Amino acid sequence: MTDAQDTAEETPLRTTGGGPPDDGVAAGRTAAPEPIPLLEPREGVPPVVADAEGLARVVEAFAAGTGPVAVDAERASGYRYGQRAYLVQLRREGAGTALVDPVGCPDLSALGEALDGTEWILHAATQDLPCLRDIGMLPSELFDTELAGRLAGFPRVGLGAMVESVLGYVLEKGHSAVDWSTRPLPEPWLRYAALDVELLVDLRDALEKELDRQGKLEWARQEFAAIAAAPPPPPRKDPWRRTSGMHKVRRRRQMAVVRELWTARDRIAQRRDVSPGKVLSDAAIVEAALALPADVQALTALPGFGARMGRRQLEQWQAAVDRAKALPDAQLPQPGQALAGPPPPRAWAEKDPAAAARLSAARAEVSALAETLNLPQENLIAPDTVRRVCWEPPRDASEDSVAQVLAGHGARPWQIGLVAPALAGALRTAKP
Repeated sequence: MTDAQDTAEETPLRTTGGGPPDDGVAAGRTAAPEPIPLLEPREGVPPVVADAEGLARVVEAFAAGTGPVAVDAERASGYRYGQRAYLVQLRREGAGTALVDPVGCPDLSALGEALDGTEWILHAATQDLPCLRDIGMLPSELFDTELAGRLAGFPRVGLGAMVESVLGYVLEKGHSAVDWSTRPLPEPWLRYAALDVELLVDLRDALEKELDRQGKLEWARQEFAAIAAAPPPPPRKDPWRRTSGMHKVRRRRQMAVVRELWTARDRIAQRRDVSPGKVLSDAAIVEAALALPADVQALTALPGFGARMGRRQLEQWQAAVDRAKALPDAQLPQPGQALAGPPPPRAWAEKDPAAAARLSAARAEVSALAETLNLPQENLIAPDTVRRVCWEPPRDASEDSVAQVLAGHGARPWQIGLVAPALAGALRTAKP
């Protein structure tokens, strides 16, 4: 049994108040104090840096700072096309807090180079790293406070919930979904942005201690290293297939209409730099695909193509529908997507009952182990990895052979050490 398993059995998680308790709290001897609202950054709200001269001062200050650097980025999801950063917040001991405008300073590679070799602290790092990479910032070492919270067994891992349960402060979160491409940015938004990095270093230190207490710190380090080393994801194949409501579209001609409308919408949204949903909703695309309207008049009668839409807009959407209707059968999209791995689990019982039995046994083992360790199953091992092992298991189902397969699918050493014995046992148990 690992140190983490020992600790998990001895100290159950607190289900109210946020996370793993202090021993005194667990025994009921003390009560957690009321959280304190955090209303202002310690040094006030810094000015937004939006020119080369200001950026040079930030680079110099942060290069001279000490310790890890807290980093956050704000995007304009739902308002603008793509996921670019519209504000970058940083905080470091000796440098204070900086707010940098990537619109005025689109190349932050000098800042990224100044922080090379420094640990970056981010919350939900995989959300911010793509937009930071686009402006020249990429960490060589990081600490993800959201992932740390998951591994430590916190039931709520949003930044506000973590700061409150771990540090006892309340962050104001009212501006998380605003349009960060707005210029100038309102002062309350800037205060909110500065506060997002105000306590990240303190949160990181507290979570490191908690992970160490639970015997999970090395697990976290391996996870963080994997995130920092991960290459950018490849472009998604056939992104139009992810249109919301696509499950209603079953005929190939209708699928072609979705593809043509999605492609036209994406082209317009990119040109206008607006969110595709603001150009045409997914629901409208699906309605047009199902109805296959004969002309603009028929299209106008459909939900999402009402009177507010101009004649020229309606004609461009109808032209996309007509292009799909005119395609020869050979050019129509095929239903579903070519699978790069196992089929959906719901089809296993029919396609391969033995594989279905292996998957059921493996899921039960992983679930029990994750519960013992007080962490989510998906952080213990990726569900897709479990499916792949069960669909094409190693011939002898030994721990060593399962460990090799897990490593081939990108599992980290800590995951392999815990999961390989459980999966090997499940594979042997479920053998026909």
